[in-house]
Amino acid sequence: MVRLVTSPIQIGNGDIIDHNPLTMSDEHILEEIYSTHVHSDTKFDAEYLFNIAGNILTRSTHVVDNFVQGHEYQASVEQLDNINPPANFTSPLCTLKKINSEMACKAPGEEIAYKTTLAILNKLSNYSWVAKGVLTLSAFALEYGDFWLLSQYLPTEPLAKSLAIMKRVPQLTKPESLKKHRYAILEVNNLIKATWQVIDIIIELERLNSRHDIKEVPALAPALEQFPVDVYWVINTIVAIVTQIECLTTDSEERQDLSQFGQKINIIISKLRKHVSQITIQIDEAEYNKLLKKLFQTPTEIMEVFKVLIFWKDTPQTPIYCGSTKTLVNIDVLKKKDVFLFISTLDICQEDISTMIRIYDHIQKTGSQHQIVWIPIVEEWNDRGRKKFDSLKSKMPWYVLHHFATIKGIRFIKEELHFKLNPLVVVLSTQGKILHQNAFHMIHVWGVKGFPFTKTKEESMTQELMWVDSVLVGIDIKIKWREDDIVIICGGKDKEWIQQFTKYFGALVNDATIKQTNTSIELICLESQQQNVVNTFWKKVESLFVTKMHEKTNSVTQQVEKLLSYKNESGWAIVTKGSIVIAVGHGTTVLKTFAEFGTWKGDVSTKGFEHSFREYHNTIASSVHICSHLEIPNVDGKIPDFIKCPDCHRTMEVYISYKCCHNG
Repeated sequence: MVRLVTSPIQIGNGDIIDHNPLTMSDEHILEEIYSTHVHSDTKFDAEYLFNIAGNILTRSTHVVDNFVQGHEYQASVEQLDNINPPANFTSPLCTLKKINSEMACKAPGEEIAYKTTLAILNKLSNYSWVAKGVLTLSAFALEYGDFWLLSQYLPTEPLAKSLAIMKRVPQLTKPESLKKHRYAILEVNNLIKATWQVIDIIIELERLNSRHDIKEVPALAPALEQFPVDVYWVINTIVAIVTQIECLTTDSEERQDLSQFGQKINIIISKLRKHVSQITIQIDEAEYNKLLKKLFQTPTEIMEVFKVLIFWKDTPQTPIYCGSTKTLVNIDVLKKKDVFLFISTLDICQEDISTMIRIYDHIQKTGSQHQIVWIPIVEEWNDRGRKKFDSLKSKMPWYVLHHFATIKGIRFIKEELHFKLNPLVVVLSTQGKILHQNAFHMIHVWGVKGFPFTKTKEESMTQELMWVDSVLVGIDIKIKWREDDIVIICGGKDKEWIQQFTKYFGALVNDATIKQTNTSIELICLESQQQNVVNTFWKKVESLFVTKMHEKTNSVTQQVEKLLSYKNESGWAIVTKGSIVIAVGHGTTVLKTFAEFGTWKGDVSTKGFEHSFREYHNTIASSVHICSHLEIPNVDGKIPDFIKCPDCHRTMEVYISYKCCHNG
């Protein structure tokens, strides 16, 4: 009767592990095997040796399959590639013999297999984990290939017969032995094939790792981390296979149970294949993104850039809906056009659509060659999404992407164009060059005045000191700018502050000094406007800030940043001469400056209101300690790593806040 042997493990300190090592956790295995590994620069061509071992094992297992099934040796295996070693290749024969010496003539049982595996790992301590697996597999191939080669020549060659007898080949190849051990021989043969597959996939993964950046292919990391444990199981399984062959050739009643090793190896193969699948997808994605970046940097017809960004290879015949004719059209409509890619989710609001309609009307009126294309970003299309899409496209007179599948370039859109949730307007030239990564903020601030919304146009406009006029364009605050007139725009969350400021302002404009110098001063209080006007004002300030936050700091940048930092303060004021901003002040400092007008009014007649106010306000501001709080909206686009304080110019501390208005 055949008896399968299992046994507990006794580890180095004498403690007994009362469970099968096949159930040991990966963490436990790593603790044991890492002590055997020495990081070394030892150079070793593991891949070439693996090819030789693979050739041996493939031919040998083929021989076994035919032998057990009672067939003659099949010539088809000869179609395998013959291995022609390079001139400088030297077989690591001594190392292979030492490994075989460790594995030879061991009794069955997990304890012995476990200890033998650790002994082999200690002998191979200076090799990489992949090399350890390849060397052990190659050592086994040396013996296994020799065994079955002798079986082929045993009937006809006297020398082969003598050698075969010495290696116990007849004990396994005799008809009665084959009949008795048929299942066990096939089990060994199949497990050899599976174990070879593990190393084959590991080498493929190592090859991929050498060719690709792990930052671009992050799925490589977990696959590489698993190498030590996978190699451990390869070696442990090979040791068990050698022991089982020893049992079969001695016709021992005791056997090594291989079933659980087979299960473990198959699980490893499944995991490795999943890694390869994920890595292949990420490599394709990385290669695609490189191609896309190259296209955007190299003069290319805009139509071709659009194809690659949205579809890559398989472009539908009519993928674009024309909002003006209500028909589906070919992508050729974009040929030789400047394009505004209007990118958003299906949650786009009517206000944003209305904003783009004004741009569309301007294009139609001027006969410009620009075209707007709406690119809806949808993670997964369903009936509800289709209905919402149809409703939105009916409101759009421009072109709309009519494609209900995942956009190929979605990763590029999110990572390179920094799309999050809010709409983007990417400006592309006729040659596919990005002229502005997100002109939507620019459109919010200047409207059609900023056309054609290139980065160059934005830079010229944001340098202008009359930026406050841009913020007021399109909202119901009408100011007649006169070159020498002073205009003060104020606001704040505290009604009492506004009342006090209005009182001090009244006293100032009625002061004899102001009247004697013929200084015209007008006050506009933002908080007296409708709430939608207030909201639009701050939205435009935020958009203006976004257009400037990556620029080198200048007086305009500081003024816009200051104003945005005062959004939730008790009070604030913008003081202008004509449409040129003189100062942007916090409620505390401007209120004090106006309250103490009697102290500095003597300078107005000689220096003028503009310089007198600015000098006294700066004195007050430098003596009052006020923390600056700058809340940046969750805009689409790259947020700067740090921002300097508009007052003291130190780097501001970063905090994260969340806000919910409950749809209010």
